[in-house]
This record gives sequence, C-alpha cells and structure tokens, in this order.
Amino acid sequence: MVTASSVHSPTGHAPERLKSLTKLAGSVPDPELPVVTLAELGVLRRVSEPSPGHVEVELTPTYTGCPAIEAMAADIEQALREGGAERVTVRTVLTPLWSTDDISPEGRRKLAAHGVAPPRPGARASAPVTVGLSPTRHATPEPEPETGPEPDPETAPGTEAGTGAGAGTGTAPEPVRCPLCGSADTVLLARFSSTACKALRRCEACREPFDHFKEV
Repeated sequence: MVTASSVHSPTGHAPERLKSLTKLAGSVPDPELPVVTLAELGVLRRVSEPSPGHVEVELTPTYTGCPAIEAMAADIEQALREGGAERVTVRTVLTPLWSTDDISPEGRRKLAAHGVAPPRPGARASAPVTVGLSPTRHATPEPEPETGPEPDPETAPGTEAGTGAGAGTGTAPEPVRCPLCGSADTVLLARFSSTACKALRRCEACREPFDHFKEV
C-alpha cells in the first residue's frame, strides 16, 4: 500500500506534486473489481519522479501471472499522462508479496457493499495450502456420483482448521459471513468463481450465492 515513505522525488520536486501523482495512480479502478481502486486493493507499491516529467510506478499483482496486471499498467499510464506526466514507466515487483491483508478497510467495505465477502483480516494461511487433484479421466467415462457442495477447505478434516485461513494456528478461523444478510452459516460451492482470487459460496440463511475474496 502506498504510504508517505513510498513517494520519492530524487529531483527535489514538490511533495504536493508527487502526492497528486500518487492519488491519480491510486484512483485507477481494479479491472476485475472496479468497485475498488488500486490503492484500496493495496497493489500500488511506489510512485516516484526520477526526472522532470518522468513518473515511475511499481505494482505488485495479487498473484503471479495475474492477467489483469497489464490492464492496470495501461490504465495507470493513461491516468498519469492525462495528469500531465510526459513519460510513464510501470514496473511489476514481486517482493514483498501482495497479501489480502493489504486491502484497506475502505476497500473491504466497498467489496461487502458490492456483494462480495471481503477477505478476513489476518486470516490468511500460515502454512502451505494443500491442493487436491481431481480424479484421473478414463477413455470410457464412468458415471459420476451425486455430490453436494465441495468440502470447505477451511473446515475439512485432517488439520486443526482445514487447509485454509487459520490453518496451523490451533484456532478455528472466523466464518465467512454473507455480505447480503450477515449470516455466518455459509457453505463453499466452488473454489473458483468469476476470477481466480474469488470463491463461490452460498448463504444457508437467505439461500443466496455470493463471491468470497479468498485470503492469501
């Protein structure tokens, strides 16, 4: 997340100008979740102006290979050029890694208001997450057994608290609450939803499906 220490002006330019440039870059909406800005999402790492008219921006994707990073860079470049920058360089940096803890409180509020359950603060996995493999496909399809919702990785047996948020801490993670009615009685339908960073869940109280921004 961009802070005062993240704004650099080795050329001695006025801090007010860099603050304005940072605000412009940070106000760009996320391409996949336009309800939140890049600053609120926490992917905007650093803004600097190493020479007059040349602005450099550092971005960290939510995960390696995120397809939205190119759209983010293009939108930032357009916003800064419209703000008076003559040349814009956007670089992708992978350290420190982005975490859902980097999402600002305002970003979480906006996600919930938009019907997306925000990631729970401090609930990301503290150990490697186990990835299950699907059954091997055969030339002759076998009848598939009837199944209900997928096992929830956060409450599945075999670990103290599953393999999701809170795993290895010895305490059960905070439940994922429905952003529509606030109920904690929700079940996992699919580990991936419209984007790789979201899972699809259903509220057992209001019976409505909703996206959950997974903890990373």
